[in-house]
Amino acid sequence: MSKMKTKGTPNDMDIHVGQRLRVRRALLGLSQEKLADAIGLTFQQIQKYERGANRVSAGRLYDLSKILDVPVSYFFEQFGQNPSDVSVQGMADNDQDGFEYKDVMSSKETLSLVRTYYSVEDPEARKDILKFIKSMAAKLS
Repeated sequence: MSKMKTKGTPNDMDIHVGQRLRVRRALLGLSQEKLADAIGLTFQQIQKYERGANRVSAGRLYDLSKILDVPVSYFFEQFGQNPSDVSVQGMADNDQDGFEYKDVMSSKETLSLVRTYYSVEDPEARKDILKFIKSMAAKLS
């Protein structure tokens, strides 16, 4: 269970929701400014949400879920799970010793790769790209 928030200390759930918000925003290629404009806030408020410094209200979470095209439950998925216990959909099915979900999914390189991958409109081309990456990973491991 999550610890109660003490003054000046973000709650674990607020941090988790903020991280999920940041990842989804970045995957969609939205800046904090663009998201803020879409929801009628300042980019500073989005920063505070992403750091967990400010709690996102239920109504605001609902609005964010619509703008970011995810269900509200997305923000709570994987909360409290050990990163090594988290299955990452779409990742190679090979052994991933040393793989740290939270670190990898928060990196700019990962977000850029995923955003670029989904910018390829042809589903068959995306499948080919994935096959290629998996074959390269198999050859290098």
